[in-house]
Amino acid sequence: MVARSPATKPALSADRRAELVRIEAARLGFDAVAFARAEELTVEYARYEAFLARGAEGAMKFLADDPEARRSVDHRRFVPGARTVMCTATRTTSEAGEGLEALVARYARGRDYHNALKRKLKKLARFVATLGDEGEDVVARGYVDAAPMLERAWAARSGLGFIGKNGLCIVPGLGSLVMLGEVVTTLVIAPGQPLEERCGSCTRCLDACPTQAFDAPWVLDPRRCIAYLTIEHAGPLPEALEPSVGAHLFGCDDCQTVCPFNAAKGTREPLREPSLVPLPTWRGLTLRDLFRADDDELRALVDGTPLRRPGVEGLLRNAVWALAATADHAEAESLLAEVAGDHRHGLVRETAQRALVRRRGG
Repeated sequence: MVARSPATKPALSADRRAELVRIEAARLGFDAVAFARAEELTVEYARYEAFLARGAEGAMKFLADDPEARRSVDHRRFVPGARTVMCTATRTTSEAGEGLEALVARYARGRDYHNALKRKLKKLARFVATLGDEGEDVVARGYVDAAPMLERAWAARSGLGFIGKNGLCIVPGLGSLVMLGEVVTTLVIAPGQPLEERCGSCTRCLDACPTQAFDAPWVLDPRRCIAYLTIEHAGPLPEALEPSVGAHLFGCDDCQTVCPFNAAKGTREPLREPSLVPLPTWRGLTLRDLFRADDDELRALVDGTPLRRPGVEGLLRNAVWALAATADHAEAESLLAEVAGDHRHGLVRETAQRALVRRRGG
């Protein structure tokens, strides 16, 4: 979005611009917004380089693409001449579905959030582009997730939240179960101040990880993270980690649901809620239904949702371990044997065969 401010428009201070953007962001449905100077990320990018140097990105080789864009938003991929990065947070849904005996990450329980968030960010960018001084050309562009941006680093710089020991941005009053978005603009807006880390001695998130994916506080090895394993990892799951994946069909919120910042209001107890898919097309489904559906039916089920990411084979591979973790002995044995014997996808057959061997103590 590029706009030239009217010649008769009065000048606005950087603080007043921040105030007006907060009002508009709230009107559009954002739960929080904060601002950072669009300066080069130095310390944060050095940490990112170290992450790549140890190969922690695993199959996510795209993370090494366009390093200059990850270092600075004053770049051809973003906004040359950028002065401000606006960071937004929006609560994820708390809806729960019915039937399916498996765990789905909270952000993925409905339609793909990217599209709705992009539309809101585009509207916010359009508003920002009207706040320039007399005759000023203002560029403002919205981004969400898919762009090569270190969004948690910008969120921390802006004071939107602080980075918890699980590496996620914790927004005061909202917690970490939020979707982040950004608007990069050439407009000068009063920046916020970074927040001090507030985790203290708490290690609930680290202790709760089923696969022990944290090498240390703030140091995650994604290759052992259930979110990575059930979404990005192709092929069989690493044998040592298979049992720990448990009932997770897609993603994992375990390090978040135990966090006191995500607790029910007025408590410090872990969130306890169903985590099934609330889409009408999934209502009443069981894991048995997933195995017996054909590929076209499965694609229709995940169309327009984040669950399409691992593909049909990946989703069914995850469903095998969810079945092994949740079904009673007789039911699991019967269905796993059926899948292991004649499922059309080799990866799914092989996964079911390994699950049977493991269940039988082999």
